[in-house]
Amino acid sequence: MKRTWVVLVVVVGVALWGTGCATKEYVQEQVAQAQKVTEAKISEVQKQVEATQMDVANLKKSDAEQNAKIAQLSDTAKEALARAEEAGKLAKGKFLFEVTLSDDAVHFGFNKSDLSAEAKAALDAFAQKVKAENKNVYIEVQGHTDSIGSEKYNLELGQARADAVVRYLNMQHGLPLHRMNAISYGEYKPVADNKTAEGRAKNRRVTLVVLE
Repeated sequence: MKRTWVVLVVVVGVALWGTGCATKEYVQEQVAQAQKVTEAKISEVQKQVEATQMDVANLKKSDAEQNAKIAQLSDTAKEALARAEEAGKLAKGKFLFEVTLSDDAVHFGFNKSDLSAEAKAALDAFAQKVKAENKNVYIEVQGHTDSIGSEKYNLELGQARADAVVRYLNMQHGLPLHRMNAISYGEYKPVADNKTAEGRAKNRRVTLVVLE
């Protein structure tokens, strides 16, 4: 009887020892798998961090390039950008380009706001360029005059010239009105000397500032 108990104890001990080994191996396998998962997650996080760092670096580079571009803008282009940002009309607030239509290039007649054939051709080319950008741009159309006449009249004339450009771009090229704004500077922003005929011709102009 005593021998039987000894055999039974040995058998049970062997079974428990085998179970313990199996349990230990199972635990080791689970730990190894968990470690692999953890390492994979850490690797993924590192990749995301590296990608974020690259994005930040690119954004800083883009911001620096944009700031450099803004620093070179004309005063009226800077003002257009500020107005558009304040009005919340821009998605990104970036300057793209500006085009000036002056009297010597497109022949805004003295004391007139009518668009000449040359002005329409220039606006046709402008519209094609805007469409080629394939972006939801915002355009500020700025009307300017020379200093002949009263300040009040010149403000009205500059506005009439800007309005004529907006109408043409909308009616002939389908540029949406809500993405354009016409403003007059009148005689307040000359780019040349109003004492000469040549200077006054340069001051009779419309500038189109294109923003993204």
